[in-house]
Amino acid sequence: MKHNLKITIIIVLLFLTTQLIGLKIVDNYDGKELPLGIERPEVEEEVGFIPLMFAILIATGLALILVKFGAMKIWKTWFFIATLYLLTLSLGGFFEANIAFIIAVGLSLLRTFRRSIISHNIVELFVYAGIPVIFSTILNMVSASILLIFISIYDAIAVWKTKHMIKLAKFTTQSKVFAGLMIPYDNGKKAAILGGGDIGFPMLFSSVILLNHSFQHAIITSIITSVALLILLLFSNKNKFYPAMPFISAGCFIGYFLSLLLI
Repeated sequence: MKHNLKITIIIVLLFLTTQLIGLKIVDNYDGKELPLGIERPEVEEEVGFIPLMFAILIATGLALILVKFGAMKIWKTWFFIATLYLLTLSLGGFFEANIAFIIAVGLSLLRTFRRSIISHNIVELFVYAGIPVIFSTILNMVSASILLIFISIYDAIAVWKTKHMIKLAKFTTQSKVFAGLMIPYDNGKKAAILGGGDIGFPMLFSSVILLNHSFQHAIITSIITSVALLILLLFSNKNKFYPAMPFISAGCFIGYFLSLLLI
């Protein structure tokens, strides 16, 4: 077991909570304009995964350049802007645009420059919903599935082969500006972490299910995906890095097909 049972259950429950909050926010946006004049990309659903793939590769490349040069200040600035953008979109599902932006500014500053574990994880619960809010409408089930498969293969290569994702994770953790859930334990000597991509991409997949099928289909998918994450954490070894997306994606697909059988 990678972490003790208590920490494992906590991080899986937090993961599931982020998924359900994300689905609720996407559902709240049904027929609603994005805040502050933000526009969704105009891309055909069949090829909606292509610009996302390029965006992922470009963002990773830029992040690795920052890692190479140890550019902590630039990383924190980029992190703040990305957090503010996504959080404004997420909170726009609950609040009027200007109010959502003001709250997002405060939470983004708190998360980036006055970080505590509590404030960090509270923001994590909401921030990733901004991804499906802006991208779920440009994907259908086929293109969302292709994107999930691409991310899984990329994650496996990045962790097991090139190992650049491990370097990136260590850099962001050292900078104290980490994108993802983080639960310290053993008096702060250890921490259970789950990267932001491992949260955002299954949320995006479930959101596409929500828009193409129903809330019930999406919830079943999210629950089974959480079970897949639980299995990974229970059977993985301590002090080893694992690409979570192949296992999470398997849970996404199993959950989706199970939801089609049950509903």
